[in-house]
Amino acid sequence: MTDATADQATRAYSHDGNDVGVVLCHGFTSAPGSMRPWADHLVAEGYSVRLPLLPGHGTRWQDANRTTFDDWLGAVTLVVQDLASTCRAVVVMGLSMGGTLALRLAELNSDTIAGLVLVNPSVTTLRKEANLLPVLRYVLPMLPPIAGDIAKPGVVEPGYNRLPVKAMHSLWQAWPIVRRDLPLVTAPVLLLHSRVDHVVEPINSQIVLDDISSTDVTEIWLENSYHVATLDYDAEEIFTSSVEFIEKVTAGLP
Repeated sequence: MTDATADQATRAYSHDGNDVGVVLCHGFTSAPGSMRPWADHLVAEGYSVRLPLLPGHGTRWQDANRTTFDDWLGAVTLVVQDLASTCRAVVVMGLSMGGTLALRLAELNSDTIAGLVLVNPSVTTLRKEANLLPVLRYVLPMLPPIAGDIAKPGVVEPGYNRLPVKAMHSLWQAWPIVRRDLPLVTAPVLLLHSRVDHVVEPINSQIVLDDISSTDVTEIWLENSYHVATLDYDAEEIFTSSVEFIEKVTAGLP
């Protein structure tokens, strides 16, 4: 990866297009580069696109430990509000924890968001060691990384080579709140999830599907990708289906 490519992978991206806005939220310990091909596809379709860099990401893993879920949510909330001020409709898309943020945005801003596209969203974990996070955050600054779960050879996700424990604890604390309020989600939802995912267990997508109140819900299984499906074999399916979804949910809006 060249310096220019690395710089692009860790930078926020913004493009002003038509009057339909799309906000893309990257995952925990990752960076905008994991979503940039998706953003480029949406730009080519004419949309106004925002791909923010979450606080504490895209620099050093130590920086993430100085931030919390509320910081990440606050950052994407400002982006949604800004885009909503100039667009007739806003659709929010998220990968992994980006999906968690997208769900929380929809829970708190039901009148603002026209639709959600979720790729392998996280709302819980079955890993027993996660229950140790309240203690581990005081004794261990980091754990082995989670970035890079991709089936396609030679593809590298821009992300930290360590898991920042304090930041992970904050996400762990946010999950029950997001799950509790899932019935508040009424916006149309397109949920895409990988058949094989070594980071987020399948139960996460099932919880979302079971608990949201949305009546317009489309589920797509991604058969050939691991967790970071936006950079994997099924990326084109994600891109194409998301455009079809946007067209559907914004067609009748003034």
